[in-house]
Formats: sequence, C-alpha cells, structure tokens
Amino acid sequence: MKGRVLVIAGSDPSGGAGVQADVKTVTALGGYAATAITALTVQNTKGVAGFDPVSPALIRAQIDAVMDDVGADAVKIGMIGDDNAAQAVVEALDAWARAIPVVIDPVLAATGGEALARDGVAQTLRAHLVPRATLMTPNIDEAAALTGLEVCDRETMIAAGRAMVNAGAGAVLATGGHLPGSTIEDILVTDGGVDVFETDRIETTSTHGTGCTLASACAVGLAQGLPLAQAVERAVGYVQEAIRTAPGYGAGRGPLNHAHTVRTA
Repeated sequence: MKGRVLVIAGSDPSGGAGVQADVKTVTALGGYAATAITALTVQNTKGVAGFDPVSPALIRAQIDAVMDDVGADAVKIGMIGDDNAAQAVVEALDAWARAIPVVIDPVLAATGGEALARDGVAQTLRAHLVPRATLMTPNIDEAAALTGLEVCDRETMIAAGRAMVNAGAGAVLATGGHLPGSTIEDILVTDGGVDVFETDRIETTSTHGTGCTLASACAVGLAQGLPLAQAVERAVGYVQEAIRTAPGYGAGRGPLNHAHTVRTA
C-alpha cells in the first residue's frame, strides 16, 4: 500500500510541531514518514526562542538519501528557515518530486507569532514553490503574505486561494482557525471550484502544531491515493479530534493528541 511521505521541515524539541508532529501524524494515519530536517528550533509550548538553519548542502543530502532508497509517494514541506535552504529544497524537488504530490505548509511564523522564516523565504515560496504545490495549506496570515491581499473572512480566503491557484498551485486549503467565531471554516480552492469544511471551535489552549499536523494529514492521504477532497476531509477530522483529546501538556499552547487513532489492547 502506498503511504510513504518525505517530510521536509524544522525540528521542534517539545514534540508538538515540526518534524515531530509530522512523523506522529503520518504514522497515526497509517503511512510511513521519512524526514529531511531544515532547521533546529528552540521552542516549547510557551514560544520560540530561536532557530538555526541546517546548511543547504545537508538539506539536499538528506533528501537525496531518502529518495534514492526508501522513496516517497508524497512530499510535505513545512518550515524552511531561510532563502538558501529554500533554494536547496527547490533544487531537490526538481530532481526527485516531479511525479508525486507536494503539500506545502508555508510556515512563516509560529502559532504564537514568532518568526520562523528569515528574509527572502516568502519571495522564494511565491516564485518557486507555489507553482510546484499540489496543495498549499496557508493560514490567513500566510495567505496574506503570499498574495498581498487582506485576508479576513470567507470571501477573502477564497480570493487568496484563487490567486495562488492562478500562480500555479494545484489547490489551496486556506485555514480559518485564526478568525473569530464558534465555527471554523477551512476552504479548499481548486480550478474546479470551492469546498468548505466546517468544524466547531473547541475552546482550548492546545493548538501547538495544528498547521503542521493538518498539512501532514493531507499529505499522507494523497500518498495513500485518496482523492484530494477526501484527503482534506479526513485530515480536518483528524485534527479536530486531536485537539479535542489533547493531553494538556505544557504551560502555554499545548500539543495535540496525534495518537488518538491508535488503539491499544
């Protein structure tokens, strides 16, 4: 069965976001996760204290090592860190990922607002990675940064999604968790139209890594051969339950329960 996902992203030592959340998500949904780490962060549920990018040569070598042996049925890209790393990722996609889905979570800042990308990354995303994406999964702030539009409601989320599709993305899942209201709308925009996925807002502080988790859940669905809308629907439901059953760890924005699909005897 298909389901191999190469995750290209940063590391979160607290385990709630980044590569750690990605590996948990892919595994919990029945896939196999391999990784290429782009940056080492210093963070926990209370915030991000800093990060150091991995060298572009080492990023590329990690990707080459995975793709030359284990392979992948989909690629998920999260935090890149700086423009040199972004260029290395672009070159690796050109070499290895022309025939498989690529899901891009355009990480520019942490949930708490701390920067996770240096100057130049947004421009490289717009110029080189948006056109390579099977699916982009921006929140409203990332959608605004990538399109130059004000994104503040359903209509402007759709407009930003269409702008990215017009720029070459196969599809855009604009996530609405940062907007107020008792219902969260995640909006999938494709050439074929718009689908809205609604979930009830759960009043909680356990939201660390939700963007990473959602994008990886979409990626493993595509890796397993699910149609796009079905992969997104399953991913949205998975994240909702992971938030609802969150363990409550940490003094700040706590991690999700990525293992809620796992049943023990």
